[in-house]
Amino acid sequence: MKIDAKTKLVALLGHPVGHSFSPLMHNAAFEDLGLNYRYVAFDVMPDNLGEAVAGVRALGLAGVNVTVPHKENVIQYLDEVSSEASFIGAVNTVVNENGRLKGYNTDGRGFMRSLEEEGISAEGARVLICGAGGAARAVGYYLSEKASLVTLFDVVREKAEALSAVLCKRGNVACVESLEKALPAADIVINATPIGLKEGDPLPFDLSAVGPEKVVGDLIYRETPLLREAASKGCRVFNGLGMLIWQGALAFECRQQNVAAIFHVSSSVSLYAADSAYAADSVNSP
Repeated sequence: MKIDAKTKLVALLGHPVGHSFSPLMHNAAFEDLGLNYRYVAFDVMPDNLGEAVAGVRALGLAGVNVTVPHKENVIQYLDEVSSEASFIGAVNTVVNENGRLKGYNTDGRGFMRSLEEEGISAEGARVLICGAGGAARAVGYYLSEKASLVTLFDVVREKAEALSAVLCKRGNVACVESLEKALPAADIVINATPIGLKEGDPLPFDLSAVGPEKVVGDLIYRETPLLREAASKGCRVFNGLGMLIWQGALAFECRQQNVAAIFHVSSSVSLYAADSAYAADSVNSP
């Protein structure tokens, strides 16, 4: 891997970042394309985010990806934000255009492309999303246009109500106080919470009312206890690895205007995801 005085730098800003697959994906894509770019990860504490973004301008980075917990707060430091990212209220990709920083969100589009790849259609489906944080907001942005109904649940009801009030402008969206009635009625059930990330976590919801004809997804990008139990019941299951790869591909396209090379490394990402040293901290962020 050659580095010289002309090498352009791209980075990930987040806290923590030690689990991230982004350096693997993007550096392999740079190699495939013969581009003189390198990708690194910076662990940025929340109080230092403004200084980190100022550093992107000052040091002339080509751009950055943004992961938890900075996706919402980074917006205030940018010059421009895409309409999609503005509606979602979060940015995961920043492109430096001659010192002008523009923010994008590729999470929702990445999720929808991963569904297509799995052969799963949300068109006319009844979708239940468990969780109302940033991930739910991004996937709900697109699902609300496709599904006949998107139902939101969060243990903090006010969060689900607030998200429902935003997404209902795009489709038929409701929130529920309890999953008891919502689960049997849903065609597609998605866990958009971090429950299942740590060994020993309980299931995010009870699957006893979920039949084998259902689709169950988890935005954590490895197999989780939820997915194992759903699969044992005969449900079709998917995790967040496809979303991870696609959001990265679309972020790469925003910056480099070339999406193809990222897929040359998807098999490498899959192998890393299977490694227990990485899987222990695998959350769906860049």
